[in-house]
Amino acid sequence: MARVFRPVVRPSAEEDGHRPPPVAEAFQRSMAAYRHRQLAADLAAHRRYRHDPLTVAVTGSSGLVGTALTALLTIGGHHVVRLVRRPAETPGERMWRPEAPAADLLTGVDAVVHLAGAPIAGRFDDRHRRAVRDSRIAPTRALADLAARTAGGPKVFVSASAAGYYGPDRGDELLTEESERGQGFLADVVTGWEAATEPASEAGLRVVRVRTGLVLSPRGGLLRVQYPLFAAGLGGPLGTGRQWMPWIGLDDLADVYLRALTDSVLSGPINAVSPEPVRNNEYTRTLGIVLNRPTLPEVPSAGPRLLLGEDGARELAGAGRRVAPGRLTAAGHEFRHPHLADALGHLLGTAGDLVGSAAGDPA
Repeated sequence: MARVFRPVVRPSAEEDGHRPPPVAEAFQRSMAAYRHRQLAADLAAHRRYRHDPLTVAVTGSSGLVGTALTALLTIGGHHVVRLVRRPAETPGERMWRPEAPAADLLTGVDAVVHLAGAPIAGRFDDRHRRAVRDSRIAPTRALADLAARTAGGPKVFVSASAAGYYGPDRGDELLTEESERGQGFLADVVTGWEAATEPASEAGLRVVRVRTGLVLSPRGGLLRVQYPLFAAGLGGPLGTGRQWMPWIGLDDLADVYLRALTDSVLSGPINAVSPEPVRNNEYTRTLGIVLNRPTLPEVPSAGPRLLLGEDGARELAGAGRRVAPGRLTAAGHEFRHPHLADALGHLLGTAGDLVGSAAGDPA
């Protein structure tokens, strides 16, 4: 006689009187608190930079910054048109050919935010250099030229840029938007990248070039790479640790882009960095404290050289730039998290709780 197998139905946690494990419960509380803080801060940003609803075309909308910005714009009632390099799949998308955009790409658009570009991090060989340069300069010029030629089109053109404009090592010099450009590969690329927006400027559009520092987020960039190392107690300062780090939290960077879109006072280059830059050793110490983990006294400099090459290590891992948000400060800009400990605590709050609960106290 054949056996009949019946599935075992287990009662839910509520039915059998059991609560979720403490770590899961702590995570749920932390996540709820994080989402509440995030929504409240997003709404506060829109109150500060109140503006009639805009139709904003965004390149790079699926990237780290683009994802945060499109969410912020949508919460505020703005309409986002995602410019994508594949056939459009939804009414909110338009296909964009970077080197030769369609003539009607920006029809009905009030503003453009241009974020797309190949990742800068990588081994600085000839192939990587070409990808970094070619994905920025020519596509930016083509898009700026189209914005200038589109009848009844955008009035604002906001382009990503980078603090690499100031070169890899300026010591303790305080760098503002009025400071001279630096030397090196990234400084050359950024100079050409910003110059590529000139067709829009010459046509009378308000053009903002967002010179961005190190963007902090557990979802990407430097912090995503560092988090598992620091959580394991294996993080430490790079080299001497005395190099300056011009950082900015992802939420604050999204706010900068929102203000660049809506505030007619801003034009030209703006430094999108926290008003409190820190040295690498202070950053290391603070990240260790936030995660409740010990840190190493030093990380050998040979590691970055092996991964990035000699030039990449100098321009990225070993770079020191004491950059200040001069124009944002003059405009009275309010940062959500101007202090590094507060920013990291916000960004890693739930992760920090889990590390502390699951791994125990540091040795």
